[in-house]
Amino acid sequence: METAAYSDLKGKSALITGAGAGIGRAIAQALVEAGANVILNDLDKDLASLTAIEVEATGAGRCLAVPGDAGDIAVIDAMVDLAMSEFGRVDFAIPNAGITVFGAFDEVTPEAFDRINHVNLRGSYFLTQRATLAMRKGGNPGRVVLMSSNVGVQSYPMLSAYSMTKSALQMMAKNLVAELGPHGITINALAPGATLTERTMKEQDDYAGVWSELVPRGQIAMPEDIANTCLFLLSDASRHINGQTIVVDGGWSATSPLPKEVASDNVNKTSDITGKTKEVSANLDELGVVAQAA
Repeated sequence: METAAYSDLKGKSALITGAGAGIGRAIAQALVEAGANVILNDLDKDLASLTAIEVEATGAGRCLAVPGDAGDIAVIDAMVDLAMSEFGRVDFAIPNAGITVFGAFDEVTPEAFDRINHVNLRGSYFLTQRATLAMRKGGNPGRVVLMSSNVGVQSYPMLSAYSMTKSALQMMAKNLVAELGPHGITINALAPGATLTERTMKEQDDYAGVWSELVPRGQIAMPEDIANTCLFLLSDASRHINGQTIVVDGGWSATSPLPKEVASDNVNKTSDITGKTKEVSANLDELGVVAQAA
């Protein structure tokens, strides 16, 4: 990834959840290549540790792991504390962890609903809160990039609970500009679309082929495409962008065609619903969000 244009990131410190693979890992790697230091998180302890070692080897910055549930306040506090003890500062927060509840509206259980809000909203809200408090105490102008989704912009069948959380993150970015702006902190959201990751290749046969036909650009995103946009939002080049949602989906949300099997399922769902809502670690990838864990 080309990071020379972002020399202002060198020596900065970032917190990223859900970064063991996919988009989160790509963001961590791009930052380390640019000379920034990263505290990454993933629910999978072994994956978090291995990813931190591999990412650190790719660039000039350091990368350390804090495994655990991204919605757990103790885990969030541990990430902030480690950044302060190792790097002496917090400059960037990227609450990237997310899970998906995939199923019909009338089949979503209270347990699944609570879980998706725990990770997608509680985790994002309190990482932002704790990280920006550290920025303010240190007198550091900072950046927050929330991870929304194009299904937070455009409706998509069978993702009512998930899309609701992703839309909420866009409003969070808008709402907090008034409180964080006076401290030199900007907050924006990214809304990725179909992205080729380790997980999405397992979620659907010929994922890249199916979605490439549906995206006006004719290609789905790679994790690096999302990471490039994130780096821009973290850099000084974006200093006057605040409270916005940047959709990175190759134009899909402008036309929003559905895969044939999804469109067919949506039409027939009232007659053939199995009665089971499936919770999957996000990275449908979108449908776009890197998973908290699996």
